[in-house]
Amino acid sequence: MAVRKHLSRSFSASRTHLQERKGLVLGVFEKEAEEGGLHLTEAAARFDQSLSGKLSDLLKIAAPVLKKGKSRILYGIHQDFPCVAVVGLGKDNEGVCGAENWDTKKENIRHAVSVGCKILQELEVNHVEVDDCGDAKSAAEGAVLGLFCYDQLKSKKKTRVTTQLHGSTDVDDWKKGVVYAEGQNLARFLMEAPANHITPTAFANTIEEKVAPYADRVTVNKRPKVWIEEQQMGAFLSVTRGSEEPPVFLELYYNGCPDKKQLPLMLVGKGITFDSGGISLKPSQSMDAMRADMGGAATVCASIVTAAALKLPVNIIGLAPLCENMPSGKATKPGDVVIAKNGKTVQVDNTDAEGRLVLADALCYGHTFNPRAIVNVATLTGAMDVALGSAATGVFTNSDWLWEQLHKASVVTGDRVWRMPLFQHYSKQVTDCQLADLNNVGKYSRSGGACTAAAFLKEFVTAPHWAHLDIAGVMSNKDEVPYLRKGMSGRPTLEVARASIPDASWTPSSGGVPGTSHREEAQGTAQDTLEGLCLSAGLGTPWAPHGGAGGGVWASLLSLLPPRPGPG
Repeated sequence: MAVRKHLSRSFSASRTHLQERKGLVLGVFEKEAEEGGLHLTEAAARFDQSLSGKLSDLLKIAAPVLKKGKSRILYGIHQDFPCVAVVGLGKDNEGVCGAENWDTKKENIRHAVSVGCKILQELEVNHVEVDDCGDAKSAAEGAVLGLFCYDQLKSKKKTRVTTQLHGSTDVDDWKKGVVYAEGQNLARFLMEAPANHITPTAFANTIEEKVAPYADRVTVNKRPKVWIEEQQMGAFLSVTRGSEEPPVFLELYYNGCPDKKQLPLMLVGKGITFDSGGISLKPSQSMDAMRADMGGAATVCASIVTAAALKLPVNIIGLAPLCENMPSGKATKPGDVVIAKNGKTVQVDNTDAEGRLVLADALCYGHTFNPRAIVNVATLTGAMDVALGSAATGVFTNSDWLWEQLHKASVVTGDRVWRMPLFQHYSKQVTDCQLADLNNVGKYSRSGGACTAAAFLKEFVTAPHWAHLDIAGVMSNKDEVPYLRKGMSGRPTLEVARASIPDASWTPSSGGVPGTSHREEAQGTAQDTLEGLCLSAGLGTPWAPHGGAGGGVWASLLSLLPPRPGPG
């Protein structure tokens, strides 16, 4: 019961306290270089007018230049707001940036608002009104994401802050932003919590509690070990053998579209609630971070909770194979051969490459629902962290259409993606196996480790629209994403949830990839679409083999690094 008590705490930053100490966050833009000074947002300008220009006068003294992400605190200038945080938003004319592969203005708003909210939180302000800064949804995301802190197990906790929109009528977008951010905070909570608090059973129970308010459109199945055995998921079961915690195969069915002919979107998340590496034991340094090796499952489940809260008009099925990977006398040994659900045999040469084993059986099971697309999310390989670091999620996909959806969503959310190769070059490295059909590691050991892991998963996919998201590099945050505190990031919940929203191009072409006529039509109306913004900013079309900027030569670097814990 103690675990459930911890799990019942709210992730929301939108409730009202009886005793409030109020604060206000206002934004200012930088003027062009030749003009100098600051440009107030609409809400800040109205606030300044209500004070007969006092805000502007104080800023000329305290912050004649306020760079983006910087702030000034003003005290006692308004009777309703003892503390006012003025934050720098950068230039007002920012937009989609081809070099950075995101919407810079949205990112600046998230960053600035989070800075203001966190400063007021440190001053023990418990209710903050927030300027929409020209984008209420991004402002809400910045506020709610910035205020999140996992301190459930500490005696001294940070001030709980509620937020609301200030000086704007764009309440609907604000509420959407709050829901999206709370979804990511749910994933952060699950990933950050200790492994003895978030066991496979506790994880499944937590998600069941979070979807309970949406029982009219979300169905939950918590499948026990006996069901997993009946499904002949030998690869998944091989990972569970070393642990005393029973595995759970969690299924979520979100029915947001009344049209029964609409095929569902399938989301599959790796759910290793603690990864010791098994018999192929990880080094002890930083092994504690492997409590977050269920980040894929956390992201998938949080995205479905978000979809249900927003009543998105789409049908989604979520699958999360949940277990621990532990060493014991019963654990799978290096060199053992197991049989996956589709009948393929797998030689397990490294028990720390377990994530691909649990996903293999989940992907096989997922195909039985005839989904329109399959997206699996996993903290799969340390090699992906070496390749891209925390800048972007690595995407391996057999579908240009699906890449287009993920790429467009990433520009809006700021949670960037980068397309990686699925060459036969890598497939040959996992199919060239001494004892079985497949080996769970590539024949050239660590070279191209993220790519050989994706090639392994591809052997269990027949669907024409499938994407594998390797999120190992974005699992945690030090200071790279300024509006997230240090700790587990919950990424890419916003990206997956946003990519689930159907639009005019959401139905894939019958040929498996968009045809030429589809591209010409989309480009012909580009000025009215996000794609148009991407094209006008020099971002390139979403069909480019590698949309975005970043990446680097990485496989050769792996051999230079000492062994260290990493997702398996």
